Amino acid sequence: MKRLIAIVILFCSVTLSAQNYKTHKVERGETIESIAKQYLVTPFDIYALNPDAKKNLAINTVLIIPNSRVKNDASVEPQKEVVNFKTHKVKRKETLFSISKKYGIEISDIKKYNERLYAENLRKGDKIRIPKFKTVVNKVSLKNTIKKYKVLPKEGKWRIAYKFGITVPELEALNPNLAEVLQPGQEINVPNISTNEEKPVEENYNYYTVLKSEGYMALNRKLGVTQEELEALNPELKDGGLKLGMVLRIPQNSETSVEVKDLDNTNLSLNLTNFSTKKVALMLPYRTNLIDTDSVEEAKERIKTDRLLSISLDFQAGAMIAIDSAKRLGISTYLKVFDTRNQSAELSKILEANDFSDYDAVVGPLLPKNFDRIASELKRDGVPVVSPLTKPLNLFSNVFQTIPSTELLEETMINFVKSDSLPKHVVIISDSKHVRISEKLKGIFPNAKQIYSRKNKDGNEAYFIYPLDLENVFQQGRNIVFLETQDEGFASNVISMINGLNVEQQEIILMTTNKNRAFEGREISNYHLSNLKFHYPSVNKTVTPSSRNGFIRAYRRTYNVSPNRYAARGFDLMMDLLLRMASKDDLYDAAGSDVETEYVENKFRYSKKLFGGYYNEAVYVVKYDNLTIVEAKQ
Repeated sequence: MKRLIAIVILFCSVTLSAQNYKTHKVERGETIESIAKQYLVTPFDIYALNPDAKKNLAINTVLIIPNSRVKNDASVEPQKEVVNFKTHKVKRKETLFSISKKYGIEISDIKKYNERLYAENLRKGDKIRIPKFKTVVNKVSLKNTIKKYKVLPKEGKWRIAYKFGITVPELEALNPNLAEVLQPGQEINVPNISTNEEKPVEENYNYYTVLKSEGYMALNRKLGVTQEELEALNPELKDGGLKLGMVLRIPQNSETSVEVKDLDNTNLSLNLTNFSTKKVALMLPYRTNLIDTDSVEEAKERIKTDRLLSISLDFQAGAMIAIDSAKRLGISTYLKVFDTRNQSAELSKILEANDFSDYDAVVGPLLPKNFDRIASELKRDGVPVVSPLTKPLNLFSNVFQTIPSTELLEETMINFVKSDSLPKHVVIISDSKHVRISEKLKGIFPNAKQIYSRKNKDGNEAYFIYPLDLENVFQQGRNIVFLETQDEGFASNVISMINGLNVEQQEIILMTTNKNRAFEGREISNYHLSNLKFHYPSVNKTVTPSSRNGFIRAYRRTYNVSPNRYAARGFDLMMDLLLRMASKDDLYDAAGSDVETEYVENKFRYSKKLFGGYYNEAVYVVKYDNLTIVEAKQ
């Protein structure tokens, strides 16, 4: 009788629990990650209910799937149906990843219809089937999985995201009109989990929000915490991995900012081993088709007025000095220059008429859209493509982004101030468009005074502050003022006022995390900037024309003028590429993050994105000093 009662109780328990779960039968080619994505849950959620799936995910295994805690509204979900196949012959250096990107399908789709690839590696000459799909759209309704939550005092997005086990972007997706700063008592949507499932924010730990493209190696450099330590504090990482906007618990003694490595600059010229001729292509928008070569005066005028032509010529001039300098070190270079004309049709002609598969590197094109086209085409042959002056649209596996990101510039400036051990008082002044960085700075410098620009009578941004707003704000000693704006009028208003308050007993140092055109306008006084020792992060430093630098002397001898920053960039970038390729087998091998090089005005230290290309992490902090711009040292 007791056994019968137990069975009845168990049956009732299972029936009630089943209302919150569904089942899924595993098909060939599926992974826990793809299944989790299908049901809008995390891999950690699935493993919690199916622990055996960690060891063996066999076909026809039935998994218990919890209801999604994030989505609430009905969603449109595409289902793929194979209509036919295309045969693809594998080329040299092609990978499953590159082939999947070429045809716009998942790697799992390729393996599913080429089953031997589950056990064997892809080889040159293999013929594989590429499925072609048609999409059938189904509308999938999900159960009510969100609830209302009242924001507590001092709670921001990251605290609430961490408490409910979601990322910051997921929280923002649940609340499309969510402001940057949350107000106490404000009602927002959160996952509908029970109170005992909410994770407490413990004061004896620090917390960090994962940025775009950050992997464990980047976090180790930035926070000084290993992958094993992160997984011990955040168990969900073992199954779900890192995600953009994920809030991590980290040790209290960890720094939550970019660690600017104090690396000794590497002199690659002392370690040259690969003296094969380096084959390099240079693709720039000269637009020579628009120049009348029979008229010298017209050509000169064109160079003055055509900015793209001027930049291209200056960059190439610097690069040619680098090639000549490298030749003296025993490095021979075969350089072929292409005029992209800044036209898509011209790019097609260049690709059709030339075989780049044996090139060691391609520099350019200059503009992101054109660069993306060339990088995508040359990815299949594994040819490194280097973006010289702009940030690429896509960081493909063969892309080298030489311009540091704005996020890295921002973090470098903050870290510069944090690492300064001298006593200081921090003031943050911004307009409403820069609330995000203002709040970030306030979180890092909690004792800082925050000041926002005034509103007009209609409640709109007026881009000014009153002298009264600065009354009793500054203290004796050093005062660091972060000014965050892109409005020239507001910048001029603030800079002129704080310059008048900069006295001997009350030193004011002006800084910004984003030096833009607002700080370069006609209303901005360079005397004021110099008096305030204006600091900002920069991709490059400035070398004065009077410098006895060897490149500057060689440039003057060749062209009878001093080099500008584009010429210096051309020299630095080309010299770095040639030295790196001469010190290793190829550019990929020479792009280790433990190597930092510096030349005339630029420095380079590359890190690799986990599933992408390489990006430069080397950044300067510069300052105004007696009306000149110099590198800031601590």
